Amino acid sequence: MSQAVGIGPSDLNELRDKVQRIIDEARRQGASASEVSVSMEQGLSTSVRQREVETVEFNRDQGFGITLYVGQRKGSASTTTSGEEAIRETVAAALAIAKHASEDEFAGLADPQLMARDLADLDLFHPWDITPEQAIEQALACEAAAYETDSRIRNADGTSLNTHQGCRAYGNSNGFIGGYNSTRHSLSCVMIAESDGQMQRDYYYDVNRIGPELATPSVIGKKAAERAVRRLGARPIPTCEVPVLFAPELATGLFGHFLAAISGGNLYRKSSYLEGALGQMVFPKWLNLDERPHIPRALGSATYDGDGLATYAKAFVENGCLASYVLGTYSGRKLGMASTANAGGVHNLYVSHGQDDQKALLHRMGRGLLITELMGQGLNLVTGDYSRGAGGYWVENGEIQFPVQEVTIAGNLRSMCNQIVDIGCDVETRGNIRTGSVLIENMTVAGR
Repeated sequence: MSQAVGIGPSDLNELRDKVQRIIDEARRQGASASEVSVSMEQGLSTSVRQREVETVEFNRDQGFGITLYVGQRKGSASTTTSGEEAIRETVAAALAIAKHASEDEFAGLADPQLMARDLADLDLFHPWDITPEQAIEQALACEAAAYETDSRIRNADGTSLNTHQGCRAYGNSNGFIGGYNSTRHSLSCVMIAESDGQMQRDYYYDVNRIGPELATPSVIGKKAAERAVRRLGARPIPTCEVPVLFAPELATGLFGHFLAAISGGNLYRKSSYLEGALGQMVFPKWLNLDERPHIPRALGSATYDGDGLATYAKAFVENGCLASYVLGTYSGRKLGMASTANAGGVHNLYVSHGQDDQKALLHRMGRGLLITELMGQGLNLVTGDYSRGAGGYWVENGEIQFPVQEVTIAGNLRSMCNQIVDIGCDVETRGNIRTGSVLIENMTVAGR
């Protein structure tokens, strides 16, 4: 069984040409302005469970998103077909929608002079020459390593290897057409431990742009098993107010919530607790948050945003003070501000951190809760009120005592951000937000 022919530079050139043809077609049909997003993606996904192959899947997809303007009226339509007739029909559909839409004084493309130029190569494209048989072999080896780690590993909840490659292009009638090829590869393992009638589940994974540089199957399987076994004996604790330490992979979510609160869409809708907070202290004075969009090979890197503007390094928080919102062209206009080249989101948020690792932060915390699992989506972005189901480990005298489950942690996100005591040097790099463990001075932990 061989893998399908991959996506390459010629596909990107083809997508750019299609973008230009769609823009030309939109002009012929009477659009005053247009913008087009196209993508082509291909992937291999394999999964095993309990030493048996569950799935082997190939996918190859493409899509076209077309947005047209008639003056200040806007209409959008999409298609998965690239034929000339399908494109003409989709353009006509978007144009018909635009003609019947209400006028919006803030609608329209970004100014031509702001369009990105001289786009750098961020080294995001590294196809993995792995066959389905090799992928299955790695997944089975990962699961086998988990089983061999501890006799209390009795079951598997799925081990999967995924490899993805794609190419995307965006262009508009203000003269911008950009595109890039990218890859993303991952290996994950979920295992179940059992002892004394209790079962606990945990996982481990790795993801990056370069498949052969993933953590080895044996390392991932062993860590998944160790984490599951470590959860055995978990129990609730009495309700208390204590310091809380978020593990790095969960701390990313805290800063993700913060980014949502300073995003233009939520601000102009007045649905954020940080509306009007620009220039105010929102974190301790020592903390900085900045965007680094041009890190080579990073998962969040990009040279241009969803409006075609060049991305650039910037601070959102400087010395604890909110220095910038997260704005695209439209949300910036709604707020009477300039775009920050963040249409579509932030690219590689870097959170400043101290010198202590997680073990040192546990000693600093003394008594409290280490959070390694969160459940539910209990955040009210309007008020900042935060409440989520959680699991982790109870800590006394700076040492882990026993695993904890069936508790709820609660606070207010603005207070939580201001009460950050320290951030560890154990920085999570498997995503778009880079942060270490986050120690918060005090939260309510609701147990039995």
